[in-house]
Amino acid sequence: MSLSPQQLAAATEAIERHQRLLVVPHANVDPDGLSSALACYSVFRALGKDVTVICPDTPPESLKFLPGFGELKQEVQDQQQFVVTISLDEGVEVDQVRSTIADRRVNIIVVPKHGVIRPQQVTVAPGERPYDLLVVVDTADLALLGSLARDHVGLLSEVPILNIDHHISNTRFGQLHLIDPTAASATEVLYHWFTQTPALRDRITPDVATLLLTGLITDTRSFQNPNTTPRSLEVAAELLDRGARQQEIVQHIYKTKPLSTLKIWGRALHGIQMDRDARIVWSAISKEDLAEMEATSKETHGILDELISTIPDADVYVLFTEKEDGGLKASLRSSPAIDASALAGRTYGGGGHPRAAGFSVARFPNFHLQVLECIQTLKEGMKEQASGDVNSGQRTVDSGQRTVSGGQSVVNVQNEQPKNALASEERKKPDVPVKGPQMLGGKDVLSGLSLDPKAAGGTDIVRGFGEK
Repeated sequence: MSLSPQQLAAATEAIERHQRLLVVPHANVDPDGLSSALACYSVFRALGKDVTVICPDTPPESLKFLPGFGELKQEVQDQQQFVVTISLDEGVEVDQVRSTIADRRVNIIVVPKHGVIRPQQVTVAPGERPYDLLVVVDTADLALLGSLARDHVGLLSEVPILNIDHHISNTRFGQLHLIDPTAASATEVLYHWFTQTPALRDRITPDVATLLLTGLITDTRSFQNPNTTPRSLEVAAELLDRGARQQEIVQHIYKTKPLSTLKIWGRALHGIQMDRDARIVWSAISKEDLAEMEATSKETHGILDELISTIPDADVYVLFTEKEDGGLKASLRSSPAIDASALAGRTYGGGGHPRAAGFSVARFPNFHLQVLECIQTLKEGMKEQASGDVNSGQRTVDSGQRTVSGGQSVVNVQNEQPKNALASEERKKPDVPVKGPQMLGGKDVLSGLSLDPKAAGGTDIVRGFGEK
């Protein structure tokens, strides 16, 4: 573990000194993020703290089994308070206090019963916020908090933040950090903190142990991913000793899928395309597909890790999903030959891990045309990596003022970590608007590409499955 005793002590002191805690994971929450947040909620509540746990968007139904799921809130109570104070001299008594709102003015009327109130006795000041410490878990950048980051800038800038994470791409926001890139999951970071701190160690109940093990199992995909370390296996064994319900986790995470999820997974499989020369595989799910299968875009999560990325003879695997509220998200997985994070960052301002990444596109006239453009652009990026030219030149995303250069995104990164041998969760930052589907840097990227989804850029590798 790379956490120092000083870091652990500082985090513990922050929890002890503050009373009103807000715990929040990233938007597009995954099992590790949600389990981490709920584990913090349980442990801090056991310390006598006033804790609120927020899920920035609708929590997945598949995670309802997690202990404390019913405590999740979706709205942050962050209304501004303004306090008017009147210092009363000795002998002054107040008979009435009332207020009126008229002509864009708030009038506070105070009627003394005895004595006189003078203007110099009146002071005004902001009231205290409902939270005095933010605990942000499993989040590489504040922008990944989604609407919470957009709508509560004052909260994030004025309230101290304890940043707990395991991603090497963490921007180290906040005043306090528990960031350990050697940990396989955010829950593994929490386990180290809790077990090294006497005040927290005894709060690891079987429910908390189940939460911590959920994050560890899912972020390592049952210990199949390269991020699994000897320490990860030791932590899992210790959590089982503490009462973690491993079979309950496996049953709900891996053996329970709604019919709509299975249908949309089937549609994704049916649409798989492959360019064998470029060694790229992809599939795309449109809003029409989601509506027909009565599924949501969140139900496509896991397709890439469980199915598509098992196809041999490819270096990059991509799943495109058209979102209900507009735009698309692209999830990437890669072989060791390609740095998925650099590829996503250089092409569309995305990011993530070397073996798993993602990006978003905000606007486009046609989803399927945009997918073809993305594939062409990714293929060009793969060629650059193969030639070792990943640090030359720039790619300017059409946002009017923002540039991604040298393979490192400086704007609108969607950090995605895998659910399979490539890491662990899908996240997104604000979308990156790009140019129309046919023009990218003045080049017609669609020329020579068929618009038939079964022939786009390559071979229909599904045809022939099961044929004699």
